[in-house]
Amino acid sequence: MEAIVALAFAFLVFPFSSPAQALSSNCYDHTCPQLESIVSSAVQKAMSNDKTVPTALLRMHFHDCFIRGCDASVLLNSKGKNKAEKDGPPNISLHAFYVIDNAKKALESKCPGIVSCADILALAARDAVAMSGGPSWEVPKGRKDGRISLASETRQLPAPTFNISQLKQNFAQRGLSIKDLVALSGGHTLGFSHCSSFQNRIHNFNATLDVDPTMNPSFASKLRSVCPAHNKVKNAGSPLDSSNLIFDNAYYKLLLQGNSIFSSDQALLTTPKTKALVSKFANSQKAFEKAFVESMIKMSSLAGGQEIRLDCRVVR
Repeated sequence: MEAIVALAFAFLVFPFSSPAQALSSNCYDHTCPQLESIVSSAVQKAMSNDKTVPTALLRMHFHDCFIRGCDASVLLNSKGKNKAEKDGPPNISLHAFYVIDNAKKALESKCPGIVSCADILALAARDAVAMSGGPSWEVPKGRKDGRISLASETRQLPAPTFNISQLKQNFAQRGLSIKDLVALSGGHTLGFSHCSSFQNRIHNFNATLDVDPTMNPSFASKLRSVCPAHNKVKNAGSPLDSSNLIFDNAYYKLLLQGNSIFSSDQALLTTPKTKALVSKFANSQKAFEKAFVESMIKMSSLAGGQEIRLDCRVVR
């Protein structure tokens, strides 16, 4: 899910295995029983120093799973002539990789060569949500790490400029449903966007209108003041919802009020089925959390790699 910097992309598809890969909630019960507490500790420590860590970890996990499945390929460093995923345009603003590194280092000292980086990232994303006031859930484990990481493949990530047809196709290619699309979009309850990702809605929208007419005029005016047409401020932008450090259903409420940031957010109101789900989640945080957990488990089970990396940044 693109939450900060995005790029229009060509539909380039790589095969994904069925979400029903051999994962188990008790995978490490005997081989690394301290796993979850070690990962949680790393996330909590990082959060105490940087309030943006939960957003970063959730987004990192989305971006990992949408390219070649959940295989921690997003963590790999570029090497030589190979430009890795993390250096692809939509991923330039990903950060907090050190949280995964710290958890991996601690795990290698307790149970060397046992836990995959992909599992650490899936657990860290869950902890990020839970520690931001959202739901917790049992994360199925047993993922393997991938060896291939290509910046060119980040074109497969759903862009904030997408319309509903593009979004549905992008998610369907990964075995994810319309309900998954709307529920996982709720991850935008955490986060911040730079101006470049929504400039298309507030300046030169089309040949006759400067601003997207579906936007609340006062909200659009506020965004235009923060992001002028020729913005020169590198980190200028806007939170993705009014409580962007708390995991709640405010995203859906704001969407119905015309106060959404991305074109892809607004797109959820353009079909009866997706709009009905937006309304359902806006009216019930419980319904949203239930759907979000189900969709996260489904997405995070997309098959990926083949090995256990000892260093999350390097293939040996």
